[in-house]
Formats: sequence, C-alpha cells, structure tokens
Amino acid sequence: MDWLQRSAQRCCTYSTLTAWLPILSWLPKYKLKWLQMDLLAGVTVGLTTVPQVLAYAEVAGLPVQYGLYSAFMGGFIYTLLGTSKDVTLGPTAIMSLLCFTVVGGQPHRAVLLSLLCGLIQTVMALLRLGFLLDFISYPVIKGFTCAAAVTIGFGQVKNILGIQDVPHEFFPEVYYTFYKIPEARVGDVILGLLCLVLLIMLMFMKRNLETSNNDSTCPRVSRKLVWGVATMRNALVVVAASLIAFSWEASGHHVFTITGKTAQGLPPFSLPPTTDTSANGTVVSFGEIVKGFGGGLAVIPFMGLLESIAIAKAFASQNGYRIDANQELLAIGVTNIMGSFVSAYPVTGSFGRTAVNCQTGVCTQAGGIVTSVIVLLSLAFLMPAFYYIPKASLAAVIICAVAPMVDYSVVAKMWRIRKLDLLPFAVTFLMSFWQVQYGIIGGVAVSGALLLYSMARPQIKVSDHGMLVMELGSGLSFPATEYLSHIIHTQALQVSPPRSVVLDCHHVSIIDYTVISELRDLLKQFKLRDVQLVFSGLQPSVLKVLLVADLQGIRFADSVEAALQIGSKDLLDD
Repeated sequence: MDWLQRSAQRCCTYSTLTAWLPILSWLPKYKLKWLQMDLLAGVTVGLTTVPQVLAYAEVAGLPVQYGLYSAFMGGFIYTLLGTSKDVTLGPTAIMSLLCFTVVGGQPHRAVLLSLLCGLIQTVMALLRLGFLLDFISYPVIKGFTCAAAVTIGFGQVKNILGIQDVPHEFFPEVYYTFYKIPEARVGDVILGLLCLVLLIMLMFMKRNLETSNNDSTCPRVSRKLVWGVATMRNALVVVAASLIAFSWEASGHHVFTITGKTAQGLPPFSLPPTTDTSANGTVVSFGEIVKGFGGGLAVIPFMGLLESIAIAKAFASQNGYRIDANQELLAIGVTNIMGSFVSAYPVTGSFGRTAVNCQTGVCTQAGGIVTSVIVLLSLAFLMPAFYYIPKASLAAVIICAVAPMVDYSVVAKMWRIRKLDLLPFAVTFLMSFWQVQYGIIGGVAVSGALLLYSMARPQIKVSDHGMLVMELGSGLSFPATEYLSHIIHTQALQVSPPRSVVLDCHHVSIIDYTVISELRDLLKQFKLRDVQLVFSGLQPSVLKVLLVADLQGIRFADSVEAALQIGSKDLLDD
C-alpha cells in the first residue's frame, strides 16, 4: 500500500514538473530522424532571422547589433519552456515599433524595458492571468496591425531614398519624406527598388510553389531548390546588396548609405542598467525612466503575449497539437528577463519565421537551439561584414515583411458581419498614427464600451399571450437591471389595466445581488397592482439563488406554457 502511494506521489510530481518544463515530455522520446529535420529547420530559420533582426533593430531605432542580441536567447529558453514545436521567439516589426515609441531608440532603456516586460509577463503567467488577453478584440488587433504596417513600411521609404534628418513621428515623417525627395541618392533608390523587386518575385515564386504542390510537371529537386532560395530570399538579397556596396566602397565611391561601424563580438552577460545618462550628462534615475515608459509598460507586454499566443494557437491547430497559453506566457516572460542580461530589447513570437520553421518540417522545439547558434556565430564572426550592408536593402526587407499585415479585406468582412465592429477598428487604426499605444488603449476602451452596452441593453422580445411574455435574449447582470425594470414598468405596470408578465429566463445563467434587489422591488409593485410576475425556464443555479433570496410572492414555472396556465388560473380565480 505504501509502495502504491509513493508511486502515485512520484507520478504527480513528474506530471507537475512536466507541466512547468515541457522539454521533459518530448526529450525522452527524441528520435535520431528528428535531429535531421530540426537541424534543417534551425539553419533555414537562422538564415532568415539574421537579416530580418538587423532590419528590425533599425525600426526600433537601435544599432543593428541589438537585433542580434535580442534574437538568440528565445531559442534556448523556448526549448525548455515552450509548448509549440513551431514557434520562434525574437524581434518582430510590431514589437520593434512599440519599443521605439516608448524608448525613442535609447539602448539602455530598451534593455530595461525588456526586463520589466518580462517580469510583468512572468507574473501574469504565474497568476494565470492569460484570460485578460481575451478582452482585446479582433477588430482592435487588426486595426493596430494595419496601422503598424503602414507606419513601419512608410518609415523605411526614407532609407530607400537615402535621405537624412527625417522626424520619426508619422505625420511629420510623411511631410518631410516628400519634401526632401530632391535630396534622394540615386544609388540608394536604384538598389532599394532592385531589392524590392527581387524580394517580391521570390515571394511570389514561393507562394506559387506552395499552391501547386501536386504539379508533377516540375521536378522535385528543382522545386526544393527554388523553394530553398525563395525561403532564404532575405539573406540572399542582403548578401548580394552588401557585396555590391563593398565593391563600390573598395573603389572609393560612396554610392550607398551603409550601416557603418557596429560593435563586434558577443554581448557581455551583465545586469540590466537601472539608470541612464542623458545627452547633457544628467543621471536619470530608475523611477524617472519607468515614469517615462508610461502606458507603454502595459501595452508592450500585452501585445507581445497576444502576438505570440495567436501564432502558437494557429500553428497548433494546423498541425494537430495543443498549447498551454499560460506556459507560453511564462516562456516569453523568462525570455525577456534573461534577454535583458544580454542587452536584448522585448521580443515575441514571429509569424514569418514560425511559418518557415513549420514549412521546413521542424519536429521539436530543439530547432530553436540551432537558430540561436547561427545568430551567435553571426555575432562572433560576421559583425565586420555587416559594416557594408546598405540601409536600402534592409528597408526593402522590412517593407516586404510588413506589407502582408495590411489586410484590406477585413473591412469588408466586418461590414457584412457586424458593422459596429468597424468602430473599434477605425479608432485603433487612426489613433495608432498619433501614438501606437494610444491606438490600442483607445480601441480596447471602445470595444469595452460596446461590450458593456450590450450587457446593459440586452435584447428583450415582448409578445402578448393574454399575459405579456418577455424573453431575455442574453444573460441578466447588474448593468441590465434598470433597463429591464424600465421595460416592465412601461409595458406592464404603467398601462391601464396593469398586465401580468411571464419572464422567460432560459438564457439567464447567472444572477447577482443587484438583480435580486430590483426583482424584490418589482414583485412589490406587481402585488400592489394585483397582477403576477412569473419566472419560467430557470436554470438550476439561478433557481437556487432566487430561493435563497426568499423573495416574497415569487412564482416559478418550468416553461412559458406552464406560466401562462398559472396566469390563466389566477384570472379565473379572481
């Protein structure tokens, strides 16, 4: 008996440990054939990651090496804590934009922001607060992503044109970009447009290959070669552009705007900075920095979680496995905390790189380790080569990455399904051009107001069957009590003669003290006018609450028909 108890305790302990460390669920079953696929996927994603994160660092307003600093910790942490085999964590266009709006391109503050975001996300995971993300509606997400894509994409036009000293705020940026077009550098324009054309061509080639999978006229080897080239298009275009820039620079012609000198080697592992120094040498305290972050300190952790969990759920559904949302929160939070020790800025799941990971056939989270090793090798040995990367080529990479995020069709879909959803979409979209975090906050506020309005004004269908039958179209909670009371008074109690009412409650699953208090007053009013208020179709949980409340004169019926019979009998008795 003691042996059985000890075995049960061991099983329970192992189950708990597996829940917190998902690697224990797949590592003991790891197969050699999985290693080949994980290596292939990791290398492919790594070659996609390096040029992308260099470009995203530009979006965040940080030196390009910070993109690489932020790209390797996620692979190691997610392998231990993540529940999706496909997801890759690292810098993304949206997180880079949010980071820039909060820290304004100041590296020390970006690193501190990563630490604070990670702490918030980890606490949310430990307290099981993932449900809070459910309050950010789909129209708000789409409004934000569309505005972010436009902001990020247009922000790279200045790099395609090679113009300098353009403000970062969206509306001044638009004005000065057009104002300074005469100052455009011909070399940057030509190279930027060539990179854009090549990236678009390769993107369409890959898309055509994926939609014509069963085309037997194309040799399998050729298809794999084209698919591989198209998948690694970012790396190939950036390398080609860098070779062109190097050849011109070597001959003494400064034709292109290049990235320039970058810090070499791996970042030091050190505590994140808790103070900063302003341009005039003044020391800025931790409290002042946090105060400067403002609402961004709430928006960035939430958007990071939302983006990553949405990606994880999408690929889990596609590939037939399940994820643990709270465990995903923990993985992202720990990644951001540990990343801050190696000078990373906040990261989240990347849709594009996750799609590449999945399509390459990754078998386990171990593919992320291979990707991280490639990033580390780039930091260790390739930083001098990054000196010659033209900014126009990185701009082309970013524009092609964010262009699919502008989803025009969603507006038509919302118009057809529920026109009111366009309101939070429009508020989020427009306000995001002012300040990204204000757009999200404004959209959530409008969505919340619409949700509260629907709770406060539930649909009430009124029909006359000798007695008035009022069918509640949704639940009944305290915001709706005044509205329900108003309907009953105007249609039953204040008419001459007063009418009895059957309240059909089969949709009501919960009831609170405010509703009970209002029902007590209504029952008194019905008794004074010598008419009946009968409740029908009550669910057991609601019936139990009403019985406990001990309302005087309350009457129940199993159905509307039974309630009508009660009313008819009372009329005959009278």
